[in-house]
Amino acid sequence: MTTQADSRTRAAHVTGWGRYAPRQVLTNADLERMVDTSDEWIRTRTGIRERRVAAADETTASMGAVAGLRAIHTAGLEPDDIDLIVLATLTPDYWMPSTAALVKEAIGNTRASAFDVMAACSGFVYALATAQAYIGSGLSKHALVIGSELLTRFLDYTDRSTCILFGDGAGAIVLSASDEPGGALGIELTTDPQGAYMIWIPAGGSKAPPSASTIGRGEHFLRMEGRETYRFATKTMATTALESIRRSGLTADDVGLFIPHQANIRIVEAVAKGLNLPMDRIYVNLDRYGNTSAASVPIALAEAVNEGRVQIGDNVTLVAFGAGFTSGAVTIRWTADPTRGRTADDAVQPEDVHVRLPVDWDSVDPIPEALAELMAQPGSVDVPLDDVVPGEPEPVRQPIGR
Repeated sequence: MTTQADSRTRAAHVTGWGRYAPRQVLTNADLERMVDTSDEWIRTRTGIRERRVAAADETTASMGAVAGLRAIHTAGLEPDDIDLIVLATLTPDYWMPSTAALVKEAIGNTRASAFDVMAACSGFVYALATAQAYIGSGLSKHALVIGSELLTRFLDYTDRSTCILFGDGAGAIVLSASDEPGGALGIELTTDPQGAYMIWIPAGGSKAPPSASTIGRGEHFLRMEGRETYRFATKTMATTALESIRRSGLTADDVGLFIPHQANIRIVEAVAKGLNLPMDRIYVNLDRYGNTSAASVPIALAEAVNEGRVQIGDNVTLVAFGAGFTSGAVTIRWTADPTRGRTADDAVQPEDVHVRLPVDWDSVDPIPEALAELMAQPGSVDVPLDDVVPGEPEPVRQPIGR
């Protein structure tokens, strides 16, 4: 992306939205056969009835690409109209490259800058805030913001306290610059690191790299202290949402629909009570998807709009809470025709999207032909490469011992 900053502050309007849920459904009855639990216990304590599980050939990138293309279709844009891609996830395809880079290629975009954001279940709101800042400063015109998660591959299916909660999926929006009022209004982001180890995956990073020992101890599975996490989430989601509304110059009565992170029905109900709101102003779909982390809010937003729960001129507040004890909320004044998203699922099928795999898993890829052609083109600066790309090192000759 080569965009010159604009001195004007522009509004960031939601012009496109889309979501993707894998076809495979894992019900509470299925879990009853896998772990010591019951459908009644799960429903009464979490509100979840079923969740989606990605197919073997699906990844965080492929799901994000489908949701992203659907959002672009809804916006009436082409993939190359997008000049910024921000993807929120805690389950990337790889530690490097970024999942956003893989999505960029998969959707056929050639000009966007692309990077990942990691703020767990709050990640989508953090990514939206980042894209809004790019647009407000003039560094972006059309930004694709994605939340995509494949959590079912990081669950311990002998741990009934966590394996019942999470599912897979992706959601996305397009934010577009506009001189007209509306779009993203007040944003509030918080982090309380005192809760950093309440929800975490112990191994896999630089502190505890993967090893036979970490795998044997099950340290690559998600762990959570549910009771304390839920108590903190209930409190901080309510206060974060109210601060976002205040920053927007509104009150809670001015907000037509609240879309919270879909973690647990008890949390959602407690947040509604804390905000003194009836449940009919709170959107809930966790019964069908479970907790999809960073994908939770954008999936719910896309469904709410397509179901007619959001109309032009409505104020909508998105709020989430996640690991690291992050929390984020954004209040949006809706300006897009809500009927535009109802054809996106048919227009973009998962079979239409392909994420390129490496040629050789044991090494690095040879230079692709398109990249070689790009490197061969003359640039604006002639840089000598003789010393930049050295040849193979000379073999070291060890002296013969005496």
